[in-house]
Amino acid sequence: MTSQKLPGIDSQFKELKFHLSEIKHHYGPNVHILSDPILLSHLAQLCAEKTTQPVINELITTLYSSLLKTVVNHEFPTQWTQMRTRMALQHPEAVLQMPMISANTPVVSVNLARAGTLPSHVCYNALNYFMNPQTVRQDHISIGRTTDEQEKVTGSKVAGHKIGGNVDDSIVLFPDPMGATGSTLIEALDLYKSRGNALKYIAIHCIVTPEYLRNIKEHHPDLIVFAIRLDRGLSTDEILDTEPGSHWDQEKGLNHKHYIVPGGGGFGEILNNAYV
Repeated sequence: MTSQKLPGIDSQFKELKFHLSEIKHHYGPNVHILSDPILLSHLAQLCAEKTTQPVINELITTLYSSLLKTVVNHEFPTQWTQMRTRMALQHPEAVLQMPMISANTPVVSVNLARAGTLPSHVCYNALNYFMNPQTVRQDHISIGRTTDEQEKVTGSKVAGHKIGGNVDDSIVLFPDPMGATGSTLIEALDLYKSRGNALKYIAIHCIVTPEYLRNIKEHHPDLIVFAIRLDRGLSTDEILDTEPGSHWDQEKGLNHKHYIVPGGGGFGEILNNAYV
C-alpha cells in the first residue's frame, strides 16, 4: 500500500524563532529583564500597600503563568513534529509540520518554601499540559534567610528537602519572586549541582537587585535569570539615569536589612499572611 505523500512545508515554520522583549543592560547575556508593560502593571499592583489576599494569589498566578511561557519559548528545546488534524479524514494533506516544544525534556520545578511555593506550583501545573507529565516533577526545599543581631542577611539555611531524583539532562526551574541577596538560590544551586549535571538552571523572578545579580554571577555564572523588574531604588539620581549595569558597583537596591527598595515587602510574608 502506497503511503500518502505529505504536503510541502510551509515557509513560515522553517525558521521559527521567539523574539524576547527585554531592556538593555550590562549584567551579561544570562540575565533577561523583561520589557513587558502588562507584567509591570500586574507587579506594581502586587507590590501596592493596599493589595491583600486573595488578590495577591491571583496576581502571582497571572504573573508566573506569563513568565513560564516566556521562559519556555526562549530556553526550551524544540523538535520537528508531524501531526494529523481532524481535517485529515477529508483532506489527507491536513498534516501539521512544524517545530514544537520537545515534550520529553525532563523538567524540575523547585519550590523554595515559602515565597516560592505558589509560583512553583503554578509552573509545575502548567508544564504538565504541554510537556510529558512523566518527565516533569516538583521538588521542595525548606530554606530561609539567616540574619545577625541587626537583622542583616548573613546567608541561608536549608531546614529540609524532598528532591525526587537526579537532574541529569534536565531543565531546573527556580520560580522565586524576590531575588534580593541571592543567598537562598546559591544554597539551592549548590545542593542541585551535587546531584548531577542539569541541561540548564533557570531562575524566574518578579524582582531582582543589582546586589543579587552580582552575587549570583560570582557563585553560579551559568544560572539563567529572568525577571520582570530590576529594583535599584537606593541608587543616586545620577546612577538611576544610567543604563542598568553600566555602573554596577554603585547601584543599590537593598536597605540595611537586605529588603528590596522599592520592592514590595517580604513576599513570603504577604503570600502566606504570616509575618514571622
